[in-house]
Amino acid sequence: MRKPDRSPYRVKPWRKLKNMVHWSPCIVSFRKRFPWVQLAGHAGTFKAGDFGQLLKKYCSNERQCLERLACDVLQPYVPAYYGVAEHDGENYIQMEDLLSGFDTPSVMDCKMGVRTYLEEELQKAREQPCPRRDMYDKMVAVDPTAPSPEEHAQRSVLKPRYMQWRETLSSTTTLGFRIEGIKKANGACSTSFKKTRQPEEVVQAVWDFVDNDRRILTSYLRRLKDMRLALEHSEFFKTHEVVGSSLLFVHDQSGLARVWMIDFGKTVPLPAKQTLTHRLPWVEGNREDGYLWGLDNLIAILEKMRDE
Repeated sequence: MRKPDRSPYRVKPWRKLKNMVHWSPCIVSFRKRFPWVQLAGHAGTFKAGDFGQLLKKYCSNERQCLERLACDVLQPYVPAYYGVAEHDGENYIQMEDLLSGFDTPSVMDCKMGVRTYLEEELQKAREQPCPRRDMYDKMVAVDPTAPSPEEHAQRSVLKPRYMQWRETLSSTTTLGFRIEGIKKANGACSTSFKKTRQPEEVVQAVWDFVDNDRRILTSYLRRLKDMRLALEHSEFFKTHEVVGSSLLFVHDQSGLARVWMIDFGKTVPLPAKQTLTHRLPWVEGNREDGYLWGLDNLIAILEKMRDE
């Protein structure tokens, strides 16, 4: 178990999350002592822990990942892991509070990769086909023309069809990442990025997030480049399919700006001797997730913004 990093860059990172049960993504509650817990997650996933810590609902995949990452070159870029704690009869992962050390932070969640579902999920959904009315309703709410005539007639869609359609809406398929949500220091929040696909749209959202502060942008860019180098040398990253994981961007008016990798519930180890490039196009069966391709694109966009 790793001890918290006490360097100036990581002094009690995730504080400010306390006293808020969830952020799903714009419910700011729990006496507003914590401006963020989860930009695009599920209610009840988080609880306040001890000073500088956060409790996240137990997930064996995430626990195993955080344990392994504590001994990997990616250690500075993920929350510290403090073990498992029981609270009200339920198990929780104790992790570092990444907002500690920030004063009234602004936060952005970017989902990384070209898909947010595991290959096993797709296969299971095919093996057990079940027309879903709820997914049809979600599809129609976003784009009434998306369902086929047959799907309209049945007023339902199959899960694999919905899963793959959903990813085509945003920059997940075009850029290898998508903005999930943004909460600014003034309390303004937005999750209206479902149809954000083009680099120009991402640029506009990021400039708004950093309040046109090139200093903050440059700090993020530096951190992302360091993270990419660590990813390229990480044994953990090479041997895991990283799906549904996010980059958490946090900054405040002092100029402090950091990025961390979070959410490892769908990160799974590969079969023995198999490795991923995280840059090759995904073809079902190769398990490539496009994480590094997305990070390359994100860095390129920020570099262009910096140089404008």
